[in-house]
Amino acid sequence: MQTRLDTQDRECMDWLRRHENGSIRDLCNFFSVTTTAIRQRLARLMDQGLITRKTVPPEGRGRPHHVYQITENGLKDLGNNYGDLARILWNEVKKIDNDTARQQVIAGIRSALVTHYSAQVGNGSVTEKFTRLAQSMIDGGYDVELDERNGLPILREKNCPYPDLASCDPGICNLEQDVFSEVLGTPLELTTCWRDGENCCEFEPQQGQLQAGTVLLK
Repeated sequence: MQTRLDTQDRECMDWLRRHENGSIRDLCNFFSVTTTAIRQRLARLMDQGLITRKTVPPEGRGRPHHVYQITENGLKDLGNNYGDLARILWNEVKKIDNDTARQQVIAGIRSALVTHYSAQVGNGSVTEKFTRLAQSMIDGGYDVELDERNGLPILREKNCPYPDLASCDPGICNLEQDVFSEVLGTPLELTTCWRDGENCCEFEPQQGQLQAGTVLLK
């Protein structure tokens, strides 16, 4: 299962990869954050086996100090980030001059995503489908959670899966909304979106589509 990392986790790991190692001070300067924040991030990444700490002896007088390095597992996890590839492929699709051909390709992408998630979500009530979809995305490395509002389920993406892509083209958000709607068997609204400056994206059933009182599975 892919490790759940946020954008700054990956930036931290990528910085260590490019520089071979780094100290807490180096990372504080890079992120412009406090020592405490960096220590907490590094501790979490070490717990996940993605980075390691090495003690460096002093040169002459002084005290030993610690540097941090990315592990082999960390390198593999960074390699699982297909954001750049997704952005390139999506941009190439949008460049197709023939409108019919372009729409056919996008429809094919949509159909493939629906097939992928439907196989894991299966049948059942909308609430059961919400639960299985969220678990499927979590298993795939996405940072999502289920919540509810007015008795109706909400799928919340706590980190945008395609931040670079979504920032320049809302079409990817519309595609995701359409895919989730078909997989869950009910029209969804994207009521909160990362593109609008929010800290998450929230998908919930359109008003009137489900009866209030739905209870999320725990």
